[in-house]
Amino acid sequence: MSANTDSLFTATDINGVSLRNRFAVAPMTRVSASEDGTATETMARYYERFARGGFGLLVTEGIYTDQAFAQGYLHQPGITDDGQVQAWRRVVDSVHQHGARFFAQLMHAGAISQGNRFRDTTVGPSAVQPKGHQMEFYYGKGAYPAPAAMSEEQIADAIEGFAASAARAVAAGFDGVEIHGANGYLIDQFLTDYANRRDDRWGGDTLRRTALVRAVFEAVRVGVGAGVPVGVRISQGKVNDFTHKWAGREQDAETIFGTLADAGASYIHVTEHKVWEPAFEGGQHSLVALARRYAPHVPLIANGGVQDPARAQEVMAAGADVVALGKVALANSDFPNRIRALQEVAAFDPTILGPIANIKPSELAA
Repeated sequence: MSANTDSLFTATDINGVSLRNRFAVAPMTRVSASEDGTATETMARYYERFARGGFGLLVTEGIYTDQAFAQGYLHQPGITDDGQVQAWRRVVDSVHQHGARFFAQLMHAGAISQGNRFRDTTVGPSAVQPKGHQMEFYYGKGAYPAPAAMSEEQIADAIEGFAASAARAVAAGFDGVEIHGANGYLIDQFLTDYANRRDDRWGGDTLRRTALVRAVFEAVRVGVGAGVPVGVRISQGKVNDFTHKWAGREQDAETIFGTLADAGASYIHVTEHKVWEPAFEGGQHSLVALARRYAPHVPLIANGGVQDPARAQEVMAAGADVVALGKVALANSDFPNRIRALQEVAAFDPTILGPIANIKPSELAA
């Protein structure tokens, strides 16, 4: 192993859970569960390949959290009943047998749900039609419909869904849970100024718009106890509004990251298109660097565009503790092992995500 990659293979710790290196697999929606949201043998083999390939941490694709409005995509996995827990246990076991750690990402799609077997309408913080169009490679078509504004009861149900699903994830054997507060889904909708026009306790300025993520975090922490890592994923861009930036710029970063630190987040998972670039036009600091500044003692996972060890080290130098890989991991399920052995890294083939972004037999054969 080249000396300049040594830091990527040092162990680290997230709330008592030890990771063998600084490489994680980023959450990536693969719509490969059964119709009823049960994790499949194909999914077990898919995740196992990353663990066998040397990754220290895997984060699941977004898992829906309730049997109401949370599901975002057809064939998305859930963790809302005992059958789904049992199915996930087999997947978790396949990862653990290769020495990797496994976190469950818990997700409520909110207004940008485009496939939900429980409901044929959507909800969000306000009755604001989402920007953009549904993603065809996730079985979507056309514009997003306007959601109904969530009632207090529906917000309470969504919070309870996160907490109950987190407890089920621990029962399934996951080492930690990640609250999906990024990429335009429900929690991010509450954080976003144009999507959240509420004038009650769930809306207002940036600090007030963090109310939902704080409530979800607190409920999840109660549900799983103090010993389980509970992280939060945060982004500016969204799957339906890719170039979105926080209007308050660094002040918003201070509010959001400081709030998560004060709440006791076990880690913050920052994702950007190119995570090493300045977060704001005319600025100097990346979102990772701002997260490190305003949450100085919280472990950071950084995701976005990293393709090689040099870039991974650059991101770590900016403040990240772990670097999460997406497309390059799809092309190289053994990326850490390749880097350690000084082998070439394969280029990502975009056809793997088309016409539907489900897990292909060719991936499991590699």
